[in-house]
Amino acid sequence: MNNRYERQMALPEIGAEGQERLSRAKVLIVGAGGLGSPVALYLTAAGIGTLGLVDNDIINRTNLQRQVLYSEADVDQPKVLFAARRLRELNSHIHVEIYPYRLDKRNAHELLSKYNLVVDGCDNFSTRYILSDACREVGIPYVYGAVRGFMGQVSVFNYGPHPRTYRDLFPDEAEMTSLDMDKAVVGVVTGLTGCVQAGEALKIIAGFGEVLSGRLWTIDMRTMQSHLLDF
Repeated sequence: MNNRYERQMALPEIGAEGQERLSRAKVLIVGAGGLGSPVALYLTAAGIGTLGLVDNDIINRTNLQRQVLYSEADVDQPKVLFAARRLRELNSHIHVEIYPYRLDKRNAHELLSKYNLVVDGCDNFSTRYILSDACREVGIPYVYGAVRGFMGQVSVFNYGPHPRTYRDLFPDEAEMTSLDMDKAVVGVVTGLTGCVQAGEALKIIAGFGEVLSGRLWTIDMRTMQSHLLDF
C-alpha cells in the first residue's frame, strides 16, 4: 500500500483493511460545484478507487468564490473535464469517470447502478428527489448535503437497518420544487459542509463511526452552533 495514506492507516478505525475498502470503492458525485469540490478533493486524497463526476455546467467566474477545484484559467470550460484533470494531478492512482450531462429520471438508474455510493453536490430540489428514489431502487447509500447563506446541513439516506430517504425529511415534493432556490452563500460554508459529506462517505466505506442515518446535522457559521436532529 502506498505510504501516502500512512497517516490515516495509522488509525485503528481504518488501518490496512479500511484503506483497501477505500481503494475498491466507487463513488458518484452529482454536481462538481461548491459542495462537489471539497468532496471530490478529499475523497481523492483519501484514496477512493473510482470517482464519477456528473455535471453539465461550464465554469463561471462567479463560481471561483466557492468552487475550489477551479482556477481563473479554467473559466468558460466544462466543469467535469477540468475537475477530473485536477483530481488526477492530486492522485494519479485513482480512476475518474466524467458524465458531462444532467442527471435525470431517464439516466439515473443506469448511472447509479455503476457505483457503491452517491454524494449530493447538486443545487436543486428536483434532482435530490430523483437521486433519493434512484438510490432506493438501486440499493446504495446517498450522502445528502445542502447550503444556504451561512448554514449547511448533511444527512445520509438509504443506509443502515432503518433507512430513511429524502422524502422522509422533505415529504412534500410539489411544495419543495416550487420554491425559488436561494443561492446566496459564503464559500466557506460549502467547504465545511462538503468536508462533512466526505467524512460520512469515508465512514460508510471503511466501516467506522456513527453514520448520519436518520439524523440531520446542521451548522450556522455565524455562531458555530451545530445540531443533530432525528427524523
